[in-house]
Amino acid sequence: MRAPLASLLQEEEQEEINLTPMLDVVFIMLIFFIVTASFVKEAGIDVNRPEAATAVKKERASILIAISDKGEIWINKRRVDVRAVQANVERLKAENPQGSVVIQADKKSTTETLIKVMDASRAAGVFDVSIAADDGN
Repeated sequence: MRAPLASLLQEEEQEEINLTPMLDVVFIMLIFFIVTASFVKEAGIDVNRPEAATAVKKERASILIAISDKGEIWINKRRVDVRAVQANVERLKAENPQGSVVIQADKKSTTETLIKVMDASRAAGVFDVSIAADDGN
């Protein structure tokens, strides 16, 4: 009588599922998704951009500069003086050499500030400078 009981206990032990390999795969997938995820960059302030019928979405913009309606310049969520724009763009370009500059200028900002920021970006060595606009839809 003991022989059948012992064989049942051995069968129960063999039927357990080992979850360790499955957990390893789940953690590897989690790391993969975190590494490959693209995060939305923000310049630091909300800007009312003008509308443009020919606006085209730019996929790889790594350096975002915002100009507020009061002429304040924001890079990476901090306010920057117009004289420091070139140094900040040079630093960000060193981090990402293929990066481009996108300027988000408010409708009420002056063209003088926009031109100064564009000149500073080009002086920093970034010649792919774009101005953000809404597509009008």
